[in-house]
Amino acid sequence: MPEYIAGLDIGTTKIGAIIAEVDGSHMEPTIVGVGTSPSDGLRRGVVVNLDKTVRSIETALEEAEQMAGVQVNEVFAGIAGDHIRSINGRGVVAVAGPNNEITQADVRRVIDAAKAVALPIDREILHILPQEFTVDDQHGIKDPVGMSGVRLEAEVHIVTGAITSAQNIYRSIGRADMRVLDLVLEPLASSYAVLGNDEKELGVIVMDLGGGTIDIAMFFEGCVRHTAVVGLGGKNVTNDIAIGLRTPVDQAEQIKINHGHAIHRDEDRNETIEVPDVGGRSPRRISKAYLIDIIQPRMEEILSLAYREVKKSNYVHLMTSGLVLTGGGSMLNGTVELAEEIFDMPVKLGIPERFNGLRDLVRSPIHATGVGLIHYGIHHKFDANDFLGHDEHGMFYWVVNRMRRWFSGVHRYGH
Repeated sequence: MPEYIAGLDIGTTKIGAIIAEVDGSHMEPTIVGVGTSPSDGLRRGVVVNLDKTVRSIETALEEAEQMAGVQVNEVFAGIAGDHIRSINGRGVVAVAGPNNEITQADVRRVIDAAKAVALPIDREILHILPQEFTVDDQHGIKDPVGMSGVRLEAEVHIVTGAITSAQNIYRSIGRADMRVLDLVLEPLASSYAVLGNDEKELGVIVMDLGGGTIDIAMFFEGCVRHTAVVGLGGKNVTNDIAIGLRTPVDQAEQIKINHGHAIHRDEDRNETIEVPDVGGRSPRRISKAYLIDIIQPRMEEILSLAYREVKKSNYVHLMTSGLVLTGGGSMLNGTVELAEEIFDMPVKLGIPERFNGLRDLVRSPIHATGVGLIHYGIHHKFDANDFLGHDEHGMFYWVVNRMRRWFSGVHRYGH
């Protein structure tokens, strides 16, 4: 019997579902189903209308299931939004085993010590991402199990989210007759699809340009070092176009896709485009340069705010591999060039890789999170007792799923 894994990318403007068949090696998934649906019930990654969100999830999943010819009842789901916060933690314990040999129990204790940070009552831990361990005075250790020492230290990156926001995502998926295997930070998920081991080692930024938020993760020496969220996205650009050109929002989105550019070019001065008006008035023709006058300042603002977040990290000067852009917002023409100017580093589009099947449909930055969730699911298809998971790059990710206890034993919610 083939095994299937489903990823659900819950975005502000789009819900995307991907179903993949995995073989015994669990390394190269075959994507067999893809579904998308407009996302009407979220704002900046947060559910604001439960019923609309449920309908969008159902539509995307049904489309993917129909294409795949199979039904799924559990998903790995992405989470983003400007409620996401992250901090770094550090823990120290004495090695308790015989002959001073470090065991997984010691690792568990030091991670517990590192995550013992004071959190507001309305926040919960989404991920604890170990960065490195120190045994006595030996730094930079990835896996201390089996080594000898008397003192074990751990440095971790802790990602937190608003409890109610996470609960509402769980509830929306549950009402769509699905069980959530895990909630995964979206730029972390995307990294599994678009980054290679060498990029993570040398230093790289993955930035998901979504409809409502910009989600950022920075990697160095194979580990997540910094995450951040900017509460602006592609929807802000669309709204600016709608207001500036006095055209409906859906038409503004099409104008952005078909004619938009993030930076001025000489040829834009001589081109004109047709703009549908509101209230049944006749369409107008405007200079394409005027459209760019609207788009460029907003894109500069969004990318500059993202760069400001990146500069808060002590690792910004170590990002040798540059910046990788994913998400629908990265598809706007000229975004790569503008980002290169603002970040002053190499920039490229993140194209999902390492899968078979529907390549023509899925090899796009828009599906980076969905494909990444499939890869994440393959490497973290865990039972509740798993503590550390090893991905193909030897990086340890411990996923803290205390939120799942809110729904323990509950696989579905009634409509």
